[in-house]
Parts: sequence; C-alpha cells; structure tokens
Amino acid sequence: MSKEFLLTDSEFSHIVDLVYKACGIVLGEHKREMVYSRLARRIRSLKLSNFEQYLDYLELNKDKEFSNFINAITTNLTSFFREKHHFEFLKKTLVPKLLKENRATKRVRIWSAGCSTGEEPYSIAMTLADMFPIGWDVKILATDLDSNVLEKANSGEYSANSTTGLEPEILKKWFFKDKQGENYKVKPALKKMIHFKRLNLLQKWPMKGTFDLIFCRNVVIYFDKETKEGLFNNYANILIPQGHLFLGHSESMSKEQKNFNSLGKTMYQKIK
Repeated sequence: MSKEFLLTDSEFSHIVDLVYKACGIVLGEHKREMVYSRLARRIRSLKLSNFEQYLDYLELNKDKEFSNFINAITTNLTSFFREKHHFEFLKKTLVPKLLKENRATKRVRIWSAGCSTGEEPYSIAMTLADMFPIGWDVKILATDLDSNVLEKANSGEYSANSTTGLEPEILKKWFFKDKQGENYKVKPALKKMIHFKRLNLLQKWPMKGTFDLIFCRNVVIYFDKETKEGLFNNYANILIPQGHLFLGHSESMSKEQKNFNSLGKTMYQKIK
C-alpha cells in the first residue's frame, strides 16, 4: 500500500539530525514509521504536499513551527503512581529523612524533569501533601520539552480512564468531577504545590537553587551515552549532598558514572 507522502532517506536523516541537536533524542531506523505518522499530521495541518516542503517550511518558520515539530516527535506516555515502589520509598524513607535533615530551613524542593501530562508531579504531591507540618515550604518544579502536554498538565484535568488506577479515597480527596461528571480535576490545594515550566534539558537551566530529589523517568531512554552522562553530571551539580535521583524502569547509569550510588530499582543517591 502506497503512502500519502514520500519520506526519503535524506529527509529522514535531516529530521533525525534536527531532533538530536535540539534535545538529544536519538531516533533510529526503527522510529521511522513513528516519525512519518506524526509529521504527516503536521504536513496535512499546514496544507503542504510533502516532507520536502515541510522541512523548507520548518527552516523558514522556526520561531513558530519548531516547537510543534518537537512536540510531534516526543513521546508522552504516563500514569498516576507509575512505578509504585518509587513513591513508597519517597513516603517511607525520604520524607522522614527530609523532616529530620531540613528541620532548620523547613524547605523541600523536588524536580519532575520530563513531567509529560502531569501525572508524575501530581502523584509526588499526593504522596507529600499530608506528611509535612504546617509552615513547611514544599514545592515541586515540573518541566517538559513539549508545550502541549504542559498545557494539559497545568490544567489538572483528566478523563475517567486516566484515573482508573487511583484508589477511591485518593480520588475523592484530591479531585473533583466536572459538571458533566466525565472528567476529574485536581483540587487547588494540590495544584498549588506544583509549578509547571517548559524546559529543554540540554539547554542552560534557569534554576538557581538546589533540589532534594529529582524524578527523571523514561526520559534518558531516548538519549545516547554521551548525552546521558552529561545530564547525570548536571543533575549531580544541582542536587543537595546525598540527594536522590529516580530513573525509569528501563533506564540505568553506566559503571563509569562516579556521582551516584545505585540503591536498586532505578533509584540513585548522590555520593557527596
């Protein structure tokens, strides 16, 4: 069956190069169909005729189209309390540690790097919400490269299907139904703990302070070894001494990485 548009080898290589230079994501030949299907939507939307025209358009209109290009390519798949052992470790081990070690400042900072549509930072917030006494300053920074998913995350609105994994008491406590009774919306008390911001992890970070822990799950899976190592080093620089980093279930650090000790189950602690 012939395809609607032709994607030549040189056009695919050009797309691969653009994506890698912009955000470090490595697209192998096995991603060709995904690239085709996602960018074909942009071609139709812009009423263009082929990939050649689209790449020319992208070059001439980078200011307004490049974010659409990156949004189309990046993958966003997430759920509430994904990889539950991370949240159990956060609740049972890290929160008591933070309560003790940060009692002078009463300040906790957590970063959800690659937050997608928001399920991860909201899960972190639900885990922490009732565990710190009144007067503590607990904030979560949630960033992603994709402006579309950030908009959804910031809205805090989810379909009933998206919330099926949540226990009824959690759902009742932290969400309310919309007027049609079809969607759930995060309550303001939870939402105020989180600040959503667009960020390219491979560009200069604007944050000035340090973080107690960082979630960067199912993000570095797309990066090559050199990009991963650079990112891990940057995370080490912005974490407090002995701070913690969480990766996704299929991700790991190389043996050459000297800044972190593995705690098992894709959980790492900064050495110094």
